[in-house]
Amino acid sequence: MSALSPTLPESWQSHLREVGGQIDDSQRWQFKASTENRCRLTPLSHLSVIEIAGPDTARFLQGQTSAQVDLANGDIAPPTAFCTPKGRMIANAQIVRIETDRYWLLLNSSVAEALRLHLAKFAVFYKTDLNHRNDLVTMGVSGEAAESTLSDCSIKTPRDEWFMARTDTTVVLRHPHPQPRFVLIDTAEPMIEHWQTLNTQGATPTSERFWQLLDIQAGLVWVDESTRENWLPQMINWEALAGISFKKGCYTGQEVVARAHFRGQVKKRLMRLTINGNSHPEIGAIVRDDNDKRMGEVVSLAPSNEGSELLAVLNVREEMPSMTVDGQPVTLQPLPYIVERRDPESLAS
Repeated sequence: MSALSPTLPESWQSHLREVGGQIDDSQRWQFKASTENRCRLTPLSHLSVIEIAGPDTARFLQGQTSAQVDLANGDIAPPTAFCTPKGRMIANAQIVRIETDRYWLLLNSSVAEALRLHLAKFAVFYKTDLNHRNDLVTMGVSGEAAESTLSDCSIKTPRDEWFMARTDTTVVLRHPHPQPRFVLIDTAEPMIEHWQTLNTQGATPTSERFWQLLDIQAGLVWVDESTRENWLPQMINWEALAGISFKKGCYTGQEVVARAHFRGQVKKRLMRLTINGNSHPEIGAIVRDDNDKRMGEVVSLAPSNEGSELLAVLNVREEMPSMTVDGQPVTLQPLPYIVERRDPESLAS
């Protein structure tokens, strides 16, 4: 993302600069404010929206996505995956029903165009249109007081993770984490107003790196351009996050995904690690065991108070060995969920 990225409205970027935001070396927004505040505001430039609309949209999506599309009912916004015929993820996303026959897909910005082009090959057979909504912006609100602060500002909040709410034109999604955290989506002007109102109520700006840390703590990774078509959904624990329906009919890649599940063929898994010290590994750094054999690679990284927190896709072993990254010892940490199948249909109950 350049200083004035064409993928973000200029009014939104100007606002972020006015409140102290700067672009860091990783092309993400950063602020000097403390992350210890009980309510935090974070611009989420790494997330964007594809809109799919038309009378055949639900039927079209049902044949392409790992979720039951009818679960996206305006109350639930289920996680999902879009795969190649070989079951490798082009993107993982969240399905948001805006109105009858109009849906939003929230996903990593770097794969949005690739997914749009992939889906367009099939959309020509349906009455549906695809549009990368570059006019929309996303903002995170997180922390112990996030829910109460949003409520004080008359912004409705979803009751559980992967649920949604609406306040006027603003969509609010609740994402997994031990602390409350929400993603707000709207055009620039309403989002600037929300930012200002929430800031008046005590919410402070926080760097995008911090939101990435929250994703890591939640055991959540988004497929980006560097990892597109690398993984089966189960390799990032997507079925444990209710992202795969094993009860629906066919979709692209379904046979491979289902076979891997029912035959126990998933040999790699997303795991959470920590590393102490001031030296931070790079994304893609190799994780090695105590015999210097490759275990996998780092797929997400964020600084923490003690060093770094990581997510890595690693080979599964009955007993995990001692591991290192760039010669530094890493510690395996528990995930906040059980790595087993969680049917997305259970969200409805």
